Amino acid sequence: MTVTAPAGFEAAGIAAGIKRTGALDLALVVNRGPKQHAAAVFTSNRAKANPILWSEQVIADGTVAAVVLNSGGANCFTGPEGFQVTHRTAEAAASALHVSAGDVLVCSTGLIGDQLDGEVLEEGVLSAANRLAADAAAGADAARAIMTTDSRPKTVELQVDGWRIGGMAKGAGMLAPGLATMLVVLTTDAEVPSPQLDAALRQATRVTFDRLDSDGCMSTNDQVTLLASGASGVVPDPETFVEALTTACRDLALQLQADAEGASHDIAIEVRGAVTEEDAVEVGRSVARNNLFKAAIFGNDPNWGRVLAAIGTTRAPFDPYLVDVTMNGVRVCHAGRPDRPRDAVDLAPRATHVLVELHAGEASATIWTNDLTHDYVHENSAYSS
Repeated sequence: MTVTAPAGFEAAGIAAGIKRTGALDLALVVNRGPKQHAAAVFTSNRAKANPILWSEQVIADGTVAAVVLNSGGANCFTGPEGFQVTHRTAEAAASALHVSAGDVLVCSTGLIGDQLDGEVLEEGVLSAANRLAADAAAGADAARAIMTTDSRPKTVELQVDGWRIGGMAKGAGMLAPGLATMLVVLTTDAEVPSPQLDAALRQATRVTFDRLDSDGCMSTNDQVTLLASGASGVVPDPETFVEALTTACRDLALQLQADAEGASHDIAIEVRGAVTEEDAVEVGRSVARNNLFKAAIFGNDPNWGRVLAAIGTTRAPFDPYLVDVTMNGVRVCHAGRPDRPRDAVDLAPRATHVLVELHAGEASATIWTNDLTHDYVHENSAYSS
């Protein structure tokens, strides 16, 4: 039931005419309360789309009544006119819902540099407002309306001790960390004030969306939003809430990984024995962003030498001549030397696990990535058309 699973939320997904294909391209998520608490995290890319610039202002007071999301255009590098389109979109939602435009977040995704038609968006928002519903179909339509190169919608629902979390996400390319990854809306009917929502969301994204590094390309439009209606009347234990929220975020992050553009392997790079967690993340990310390693996995080649070459570029403290590398359960490198033969490793399955043992400390972290394929290159070379 995605974002409509928790009580107090309605959604809609429509074809507003932004996409030339006629596919669903505009979603509206509304928090009917009784509370309208919210938190959001945004891309740390200095090149920010107009919806990000708008939403950063809206979220400042921790109150959000609605989120408008469109696919088919990023509204990034579109000048003052583009910001006015975002403002006009929020005003349309505010008028239809009888709320303040300053309580409406706006999210956009699609090609950078194309100017969106403000009239089309305004009419689309009004149409979506007339179709709002709290049922599963409405939530599913909203999840489909935010898709671009995604092959399928990504949704999640959790029920915990009388309250729920729901969510939807989009993303298949430009999956790299920067406080958030692509567009995500999470909802809960738990009673949680905005400062606690913000802290919980940052804890959850730090170990989920921030650990997804599919292609090393950070988007200009990344945003993760968390809305709380308080409709269940339940005040959850803070640790329980963070744990549930993290579970929901991890579920969505892995769905994003599984749908990454052109990927044939979903790779979990687990780093153990680091001095600090930050070191483990840096080491794992160096492998995730190494095109030689990613190409080798695409070719089903357990080339552990490329792993060692990649981690040797980091500043993390460890001795590269003590490192062990295990691929899909077979240790192919021990103490910086060959161990088991490469042909003992089966890389045919889509799920691929790479374990890097640094033997320098007790900290660990896992980074999720994908292989580099012909299909990825083709899809991104043809995307603008």
